[in-house]
Amino acid sequence: MKNKRTYLGVEDSFGEFETASILLQSIPYDGTSTWGKGADLGFESFLEASENMELYDIETNSEVYKKGVSILPEISESESPEAVFETVYRQTKHLLEQNKFLTFFGGEHSVSIGIMEAYREKFPDMSVLQLDAHTDLRKSYNGSEYNHACAMHKISRTNNLVQVGIRSMDTSELAYLNREKCFFAEEMYGNTDWVNKSLDLLGEDVYLSIDLDVFDPSIMPSTGTPEPGGMDWNTTIQYLKLVFQQKNVVGFDIVEFAPIQSLKAPDFLVAKLYYKLLSYKYNV
Repeated sequence: MKNKRTYLGVEDSFGEFETASILLQSIPYDGTSTWGKGADLGFESFLEASENMELYDIETNSEVYKKGVSILPEISESESPEAVFETVYRQTKHLLEQNKFLTFFGGEHSVSIGIMEAYREKFPDMSVLQLDAHTDLRKSYNGSEYNHACAMHKISRTNNLVQVGIRSMDTSELAYLNREKCFFAEEMYGNTDWVNKSLDLLGEDVYLSIDLDVFDPSIMPSTGTPEPGGMDWNTTIQYLKLVFQQKNVVGFDIVEFAPIQSLKAPDFLVAKLYYKLLSYKYNV
C-alpha cells in the first residue's frame, strides 16, 4: 500500500504498510459538534507539527518511529452519524485483522463509538480508559445515539469504563454514571490518590480514548469546548506512562483537536502526545 505522505516526514521505508508495526487512521468527521468547529482539520496540523519535532525521546531513550508508522487513507464518510459509525466500525474490524498496533485520530469524539464496538468484539473483557472533560454518557443527543455527546454511552453498558479528568456533564447522564469509576477534575487537583485507584479499576486489556479537552485550556485551547480546570502536561504524561507500564494498551484514539491558525503550541502538544504514547507502548 503506497502512502502519499509519511509520518514525521521520514524515509518511505518507515511508512510502508507491509512492514510498519503501527497504523495511523485519520477520521476527520466533525458533523455533530455543537459549538467550536474544526476537528475535521486537525490531522493536517498534527502532521505538520510532528514533522518539526525531535525524533529522539529522552525519557524512554528511544526513536519509536523506527517501528514503522503507516498513515492510512482517511475515512471520509460524513453523510450522517449513523453512516460514520458503520464505516468506522467496518474499517476497524478489518484493521484488527492486520496484527498491528492501531491508532486513530479524530475528528470529534463520536468517531470512537465505531472503533470501540469493533474492539469490544475482539477484546470482550477490555476496559476503556477515557480522558475527557465531559462524561459523554448521553443515550441520545440531537436525535442520534452516535452524537459526540454519546461517545461513551454504548461502551459503558457493555464494558468496564473508567473516566478521568471529568468536569462537565448534564443531569441526564447521572443515570448512566458509575460514580466509583469517574474521577472528577476538582477531586483530582492537589492529590494523587486518583492515580492508583483508577489503575486498579482497569483490567489487563485497555483501550485508551483521549479527548484533548481533558487538558486545561491554558495549554490546549484548540478544541471545541475548552473547559477550565483541566489536566496539565506532566501529570497527564506521568499517568499515561503508568497505564502503559501496568496494562496492555490494545489501541488508542486522540480526538477533538480543532487547530487555531497561527497558534502552534497546541499543535505541538498533540504531536508530542501521540509520539509519547507510542514511545510508552514500545519502550516501558
